[in-house]
Amino acid sequence: LLGQILDHWFESEPLKATLATDAVIGAMASPHTPGSGYVLLHHVMGELDGRRGAWGYVAGGMGALSQAIAHAATARGAHIFAEKTVCHVLLGRDGQAQGVALQDGTEVRSKLVLSNASPQITFLELTPQEQLPKDFVQRIQQVDTRSPVTKINVAVDRLPSFLATPNTRNGQPLPHHQCSIHLNCEGTHLLHQAFTEGTHGHPSSRPMIELCIPSALDPGLAPHGCHVVSLFTQYTPSMLAGGRPWDEQARNAYADTVFDCIEDYAPGFKASVIGRDILTPPDLERIFGLPGGNIFHGGMSLDQLYFARPAPSYSGYRSPVPGLYLCGSGAHPGGGVMGAAGRNAAQVAIKDFRHL
Repeated sequence: LLGQILDHWFESEPLKATLATDAVIGAMASPHTPGSGYVLLHHVMGELDGRRGAWGYVAGGMGALSQAIAHAATARGAHIFAEKTVCHVLLGRDGQAQGVALQDGTEVRSKLVLSNASPQITFLELTPQEQLPKDFVQRIQQVDTRSPVTKINVAVDRLPSFLATPNTRNGQPLPHHQCSIHLNCEGTHLLHQAFTEGTHGHPSSRPMIELCIPSALDPGLAPHGCHVVSLFTQYTPSMLAGGRPWDEQARNAYADTVFDCIEDYAPGFKASVIGRDILTPPDLERIFGLPGGNIFHGGMSLDQLYFARPAPSYSGYRSPVPGLYLCGSGAHPGGGVMGAAGRNAAQVAIKDFRHL
């Protein structure tokens, strides 16, 4: 249990609760949920520029990371087709993957197909079901994809000034503006309370909020004097109690709750807002293809990790369809901006390619 790990190392309840947020981030789980300790480990494994467990902002925004990967690929001769929706995987008479068909009717032939779409989209939508074992299909259908996350992107006309450390007169970013700011995390009981509300179909009345201001380090993201604020919040259920939809009224009501909380820590925040974009779990699924809005393509619980990700006997990136590989967050070792699943899948695919 996460609580036991944190109690062993720390005494301060606000510190324990703040660390606990990385154990439940993206997960419909409480700090008291068995297995939550692994999710914390998952978020601090690896290193950045030689610093273990470190995280950083991508200069130019997260899209710049995708562009860097794209440039590296095209430099090696890859052809990238954006805005081309894949309709299904093409199979030969022997059941081997032979490429993909696009929605416009174009067929792209290849010896191997790697998918970084979710296991649900890859195997339940893009692959002919008759080519897959029934128990495998059932397993993919049963993957727990519940997500508590609502992402809110905010444009503000001035830097938030927090009561704990007010801004200086010149309005320049202070050290804490360049870090991840955790709100409503004074105690782990608050996280558990927020989780309980979410499991009953109610958006948290005091949500867990992780606030970042990337423009404090990367001024090019916003006009002079203005900033972009990224809010990673939970717990918001995919399905609201009573079957109520996540309509504009529900979205704005939840966002108002989040902003009211931030206002308590940083008076004047609400008045500084000049625009906001609210992405609830159904929005994250619709826009980005995340099943249930889950940023990891499936819960990072112990029953869905290691040899069981995405399904027992298929954790090695190969699928029941020869020549079709899974290389996204739904594959081992799971989500996060680390590229491990893609790197591992590429090595397996290259090994197989040599024998074709």
